[in-house]
Amino acid sequence: MLQGEGSRDLQPGAVVTLNAGRRADFRSSVKRINGFSPSVQSCVCCCYIIISADPENPLRGETQQALPVCSAHHSTMDFNVKKLASGAGVFFTRAVQFTEEKLGQAEKTELDPHLENLITRADCTKNWTEKILRQTEVLLQPNPSARIEEFIYDKLDKKLPSRTTNPELLGQYMLEAANEFGPGTPYGSTLITVGEYQKRLGGAERELLQTSAATFLTPLRNFLEGDWRTISKERRLLENRRLDLDICKARLKKAKQAEAKAAAAPDFQETRPRNYVLSASASALLSEEVDKAEHELRVAQTEFDRQAEVTRLLLEGIGSTHLNHLRCLQDFAEAQATYYAQCHHYMQDLQRELNKCANSVSTPHPTAAVCPDPDHLSAFLSGPSSPVATVSSSSSQRPSKLDMEQTQLPVTGSRKAKVLYDYDAHDASELSLLADELITVYTVPGMDPDWLIGERGNQKGKVPVTYLELLS
Repeated sequence: MLQGEGSRDLQPGAVVTLNAGRRADFRSSVKRINGFSPSVQSCVCCCYIIISADPENPLRGETQQALPVCSAHHSTMDFNVKKLASGAGVFFTRAVQFTEEKLGQAEKTELDPHLENLITRADCTKNWTEKILRQTEVLLQPNPSARIEEFIYDKLDKKLPSRTTNPELLGQYMLEAANEFGPGTPYGSTLITVGEYQKRLGGAERELLQTSAATFLTPLRNFLEGDWRTISKERRLLENRRLDLDICKARLKKAKQAEAKAAAAPDFQETRPRNYVLSASASALLSEEVDKAEHELRVAQTEFDRQAEVTRLLLEGIGSTHLNHLRCLQDFAEAQATYYAQCHHYMQDLQRELNKCANSVSTPHPTAAVCPDPDHLSAFLSGPSSPVATVSSSSSQRPSKLDMEQTQLPVTGSRKAKVLYDYDAHDASELSLLADELITVYTVPGMDPDWLIGERGNQKGKVPVTYLELLS
């Protein structure tokens, strides 16, 4: 019946705890404990049983010390209710003050200009960080469904499963198609070549996504979800302290006005002593109200100054946040440069592979049409900014592919050519080019039609035709 104690251990003034619903059984079964007749007192809402040696006065002696154990529960409940009511009153008072300030009916304490500038700078940082973060996510992952999935996994603190990139998926499809058409056919072998390079592009894209997420996106999210939340919390607390300060100022102002009014207009018509006593009592109450309002104002001013200092220190940390974001931007730009350099390198290698494929097929044979035309493939893979597109746009009558008559010049003949794009030589047999410079070019019998021999002073080497504009 009793928890953890036998009946023989009970002494006068003891307080024990019973299981719920067992108090009546305990009271009815207890007759005599340790040679005395106990008196049992219990609380209807608690499980405390008070044992007394004096049945005539159960609340006397040792039993009285046990009563606060039960009453503490009731006082805690009353305290929680009072605290809730006090909080509701403070919230209502602040709401009234805020509304009157918006309507121009109450004075508002202005913040320090330096603090106002820090707040404006912090808001600007937060807004632009959010926009940059969202747009970077769109750039790295255009698929909105995939972005939502990444967001859910991030909130659940789970690792995102590996996802195949679009170039990797395209390369896989090309390899599967090559197996269907036959790897030994010209079309099948070309699909295998392009598919392998597409998978390499997909791997480079995966590295870009991982590096950008670790060095750029994560620091921006950490700022918005960590530092900025702390700053926002302290700013809300500062706003509450300001409202409390203005409320105390308004209360003191009203108290002084009431005191001044009572002192300036006494009631001289009343001559009875009783009225003089009441008037003196009212003046004392007004004076006491003024003193109380002044004390509350001093306390509110101290709390406001302390919170303003805390908020200022946090806002000044935005400068270090800018430095951190600057380093993140540099890392992001470096990751992009590495990615695009890899893509450019892979595309150049792919073009060489396709040119070899085109040259391995004899032109008079019908099967020559199976292997893709190298210049058309170069235009397709390089996009609108490729040298082929610029060469095509330089003359409305010039075809996209330079004819053999234009490129296969006699060894003794030469022509001037303007360089359209910078070109870095890949080996000693090639000549590096700079955009907009003029060089002398010519061809030799049996040379690849997509290449010419370029001369610049004492330097000589092979140069790609697609990087040149031949001058008449």
